[in-house]
Amino acid sequence: MRVLLLSQHFWPESFRINEVAQSLVEQGCEVTVLTGKPNYPEGAIYPGYRVGGVQTERHEGYEIVRVPLCPRGAGGARRLVLNYLSFIFSTVLMGPWALRGRRFDVIFVYGTSPILQAIGAIVLKWIKRAALVTWVQDQWPQSLEVTGFVRNRRALAAVAVVVRWIYRRCDLLLVQSQAFLAPVRAMAGHTPVAVHLNPGDREQPAAAPLPAALAELPWGEGFHIVFAGNLGTAQALDCVLEAAERLGADAGVRWVLVGSGARSSWLQAQVRERRLDHVLLPGRFDPACMPALFERADALLVSLNRGEALAQTVPSKIQAYLAAGRPVVASLDGEGARVLAEAGAGVSAPAEDAAALAEAVRALQQRSPAERAAMGEAGRRYYRAHFDPAQLAQDLVGHFEHACALRRGK
Repeated sequence: MRVLLLSQHFWPESFRINEVAQSLVEQGCEVTVLTGKPNYPEGAIYPGYRVGGVQTERHEGYEIVRVPLCPRGAGGARRLVLNYLSFIFSTVLMGPWALRGRRFDVIFVYGTSPILQAIGAIVLKWIKRAALVTWVQDQWPQSLEVTGFVRNRRALAAVAVVVRWIYRRCDLLLVQSQAFLAPVRAMAGHTPVAVHLNPGDREQPAAAPLPAALAELPWGEGFHIVFAGNLGTAQALDCVLEAAERLGADAGVRWVLVGSGARSSWLQAQVRERRLDHVLLPGRFDPACMPALFERADALLVSLNRGEALAQTVPSKIQAYLAAGRPVVASLDGEGARVLAEAGAGVSAPAEDAAALAEAVRALQQRSPAERAAMGEAGRRYYRAHFDPAQLAQDLVGHFEHACALRRGK
């Protein structure tokens, strides 16, 4: 099967879709990726790439076609909007030329924010006469409102109109959790909607060793809670800091927040101002060293803001945490909390409830090492049963075949 995968973000940027592409190749698919120039999360175009022009390269058995975009820059809503819009315009105006002469059976959109990137896929669907499958990772316009990016009711209503238009021009919509089904179906019209879970990490030949900046942290002292990932507006980091402040340094808990994002500078300033010496911000590191980092942790932290759209989401780090075999501390609502409870893999608190998060951490800290190890092993078993990458890739090919059959039927 010939698959065109469209995603604004792709390797060498660290996103789950990178490994999905590799898994599709192993399932026998001929994969081409249409993406932008890598610049996430720091906002500058990566070395070896240029802002303008179309660039192509081969990686892991598939071809990557890169169209120009405006890099995110150091931050700010204006640059972010330009980043999003420039990719949409490039895929619409330059995508057909860059992919001229190529035929595809299915166009597959990795629907992270903004879902508007699917507009380019719709144009390509008409030109290439291919089936269009969109994998909805974030609900729009709900996620815009939850993160505070857009609050104007008329603007949100206008976005909803565009999202409905996109959904109804797809042949199949996939959603990343059971809770997404009802709200996406309400906007999808006659387009069928099915659940397709985010897979966990594929097995790597060898994990990278822990970098010196992480290895030199005081791992021998205290109970270490590790957060790894985007330090952004949706991660409820103010709640995390308040929980750390409530527990205090005397509790013996060290909070290690690994990553970078829109709130990195804010976090650094807050840690200094509030004298939270037990909150460590070592920075961002290669994802390949995450298994070694998780091995050092006593528990792994996932947190999200309160809001209906986020409560319906299973953060992709949950799969990585479960696979690591470490107990999980969760500060979130809905589907993510349900998965952890079903797995028996840790403790949870309601989203944005710092007092409850502090109490959950204290309760986990007081468990015996054997009890915490049992939680970690339960999470690993749940991961193998529900998030195995090879099985989910096989299921995804089945969805593609179904979408092609639906298109032929039309």
